[in-house]
Amino acid sequence: MKKNVFYVMFLLFVAVSCNRDELQNQVTEIEVAQKDPLNAKQINGKINESIKSTGNFSWAKSSDHLVWSAVFQGNKVASIGFGSTKDDFDRSLSSNNEQIQNEILALIEKYEGKEKSRILLNADKYLNQIDVAIEKQETVIALRKMKNIRYLEPADYHYFENESKFNGTAKSSGSSGCGFESTALNAADYTTVTPNAKAPWSFYKHNITNAWSYSTGAGVTIGLIDSGVSPEQSLLGSSFNNGLSSGRTISKVGVHVDSVWPWATGYDGPNDQCGHGTSMASAMAAPRNNQGQPVGVAYNANLIAYRAATNVVLDGYHEQNGVKIAFTELANNNSVKIISMSMGHIFSVGKIEDGVKYAYSKGKLIFCAGGTSTSFTTFVGVIFPAWMPETQAITGVKENTSNQKCDVCHSGAEIDFTYQMERASGNSVPVLSYYNAQTDYVGGSSVATASTAGIAALVWSKNPSWTREQVLNKMRQSATYYPIPNLDYGYGNINVLQAVQ
Repeated sequence: MKKNVFYVMFLLFVAVSCNRDELQNQVTEIEVAQKDPLNAKQINGKINESIKSTGNFSWAKSSDHLVWSAVFQGNKVASIGFGSTKDDFDRSLSSNNEQIQNEILALIEKYEGKEKSRILLNADKYLNQIDVAIEKQETVIALRKMKNIRYLEPADYHYFENESKFNGTAKSSGSSGCGFESTALNAADYTTVTPNAKAPWSFYKHNITNAWSYSTGAGVTIGLIDSGVSPEQSLLGSSFNNGLSSGRTISKVGVHVDSVWPWATGYDGPNDQCGHGTSMASAMAAPRNNQGQPVGVAYNANLIAYRAATNVVLDGYHEQNGVKIAFTELANNNSVKIISMSMGHIFSVGKIEDGVKYAYSKGKLIFCAGGTSTSFTTFVGVIFPAWMPETQAITGVKENTSNQKCDVCHSGAEIDFTYQMERASGNSVPVLSYYNAQTDYVGGSSVATASTAGIAALVWSKNPSWTREQVLNKMRQSATYYPIPNLDYGYGNINVLQAVQ
């Protein structure tokens, strides 16, 4: 009798176990109200409507259908951030990150009916973030219900490219920011300083040349995330130590893949193919040279320049991925104290947000451009990632003002500092050209950001034992509106001499 009871109980256990396994492998039926995806014009329309009516757009606050539509129209690739909490972005601090990642991939396998090898494009080694291939709306709906999903976003939706098609606007918020022009400088826009370098007019407005008596940026390393640096500009290469610049290094790193396909691999090198990165490198750290060329703010600082994107608009998979990689690598470089990026987007990108937070958690002082545009994005305020609390948002203002933004600059409550970069003549800041022994002008919040990063290097070099917060506090205390920041222009213009004394 006991044997029979045991046998019956064993069969019952097996049956229950089998049923449980079957239930786990079954795909829960999900009701889909809208089965067809929106087209790109409809998606952009909803994004623009949100920005104009609320001031921002967020994939997290969007419907499942809109998110899936953008994934579908963006090469069917999604970016997923996961973790036990909303701030659980660092893999090294997450004991259960592998378990959560495997649960996510298992769910995708069930709904997509594909093996893991055909789903997972990339798993970040520092962040709780993966890129996956998704086709079905049901998969997106199921994933967004998971408690350990921090965000699910389209990973390759080209908002600006689509906007250009539909409205005939430029491919970015104003332009791509690229240009290989060389322009002879107006003599009124610089002053020659020893040994034969051109100090831009803006340096005198911020008391930078006088500050050089106290600090030149020596011993501080700035990380630049941009389009790379020109291989043809020797003052940002073999002659980085020229004139009064000495004992420092410049490194060039490429983390951008030049392909329209998200699954393509192979970086295209560190060389600038846009011109923007070269201008930013010049503004912050060009040598105090003897060749009659423009000098940078921190002419004795070290520089690590990343080619992370093709231009200033982070509009596709490889641009966004490149920037994320640059932030995490610079974060893990103990020699780097400051990171500057004059690129961005008009709405948040989860993987870049994770990269910024990761760098901030490592003690980096991060400067980002508040935004530069023309007709298309005049309705946009401070752009991403400059609006993040982990960054210092910088914008450009007109000469002799601290509350009149330049003609193409953005302003708003998130701005922390301003930099004078636009003259009454319309000229902006002199910099090195893409080409050797030639010059150019560069403007917008881009040059304001790079110049302010250089200012931070001067302050930190003068006080090498200081923390990030101490450096920031000194910059604030030396600015126009301290201690009460302006509603749209933050602390305003920095008196650099005061900041280094």
